[in-house]
Amino acid sequence: MPNYAALRNKQAELIRKATDGSVFMAPATADPIGDLTVLTGGVIDLNVLPEEYDDLGWLTGDGAQFSRDVSTSDITSWGSVAPTRSDVTSDSTTLTVVAQETKLLTIGMATGADLTAVKAKAGTGEVSIAKPLRPSSRTYRALSLAVDENEFGEIYMGRFLPRGKVTGYAPQNHGAGDGAIEWGVTLTGEPDSELGYSERWLFGGAGWFALCAKMGFEIAAA
Repeated sequence: MPNYAALRNKQAELIRKATDGSVFMAPATADPIGDLTVLTGGVIDLNVLPEEYDDLGWLTGDGAQFSRDVSTSDITSWGSVAPTRSDVTSDSTTLTVVAQETKLLTIGMATGADLTAVKAKAGTGEVSIAKPLRPSSRTYRALSLAVDENEFGEIYMGRFLPRGKVTGYAPQNHGAGDGAIEWGVTLTGEPDSELGYSERWLFGGAGWFALCAKMGFEIAAA
């Protein structure tokens, strides 16, 4: 009979870490994200993002924080200590980001105001944004891209929300100390009826390709 050492399959090279990354935002009308990577001359590179996607820039050390909330409807039965039927009634993903850069994209995201017609005042550059009397939640396309690396190259791990509705705002501190003035929001992923999903997970890069077999993925025929 084999002992535990013969049965185990622990591979430290498969432990991933987000050493860097960005969150890219676009209007809900922008083109969705397709393939994350492209093969050019035998080299695996990141694909060019569709127009209108803009990097939020520097984020706090927490980076992009995802959570998933699943609700179920359970039927219990006489004589059973566990539900005899359980149906998923909701499965939602939220993305929380706190941007440290103050610019058009982050201000618009965190204020909830429509800034498409807002311009800096001639002569002074002053910008004025009025909070609407009846605010409405804005919806974005959002791509979170985490980057890792190994000896073979970069590893990309992306999560794409085709319809991320702003459902929460982080506190903002105007005070002394070591903290920046931050712009934080929580986005809740909603289904996109045309695309047929509410979230996509994307993995790629030269470092990822080199580990496909070890991770259990079969490479498709060219």
